[in-house]
Amino acid sequence: MKQLPESIAITETGITIVWDKKNSFIYPFKYLRLQCSCAGCVEEMTGKKILDVKTVLDNIIAVDFLEVGRYAIQILWSDGHQTGIYPFEFLKKLAENDQAVMRIK
Repeated sequence: MKQLPESIAITETGITIVWDKKNSFIYPFKYLRLQCSCAGCVEEMTGKKILDVKTVLDNIIAVDFLEVGRYAIQILWSDGHQTGIYPFEFLKKLAENDQAVMRIK
């Protein structure tokens, strides 16, 4: 069974996800925005990123998020982007493999 987050919150610096008592992480806003894999950000057939990173401002924030079923969140960004879906499995892998995602002690 796939692990679901215990909680998800928008904080001052990013989206905080508590996976369990030992695993809580902050996903910085700009970093997470650049991870979007929607068809407007990644070419569907090749997987090549087409999002121009220069168009994502440093001060971007998540305005809100929606839970998508029991497997993902959809983030509504301050730049108007809202089509990206971030599967929990993908977010968990980011936390495990990318130092940009900060563990909360």
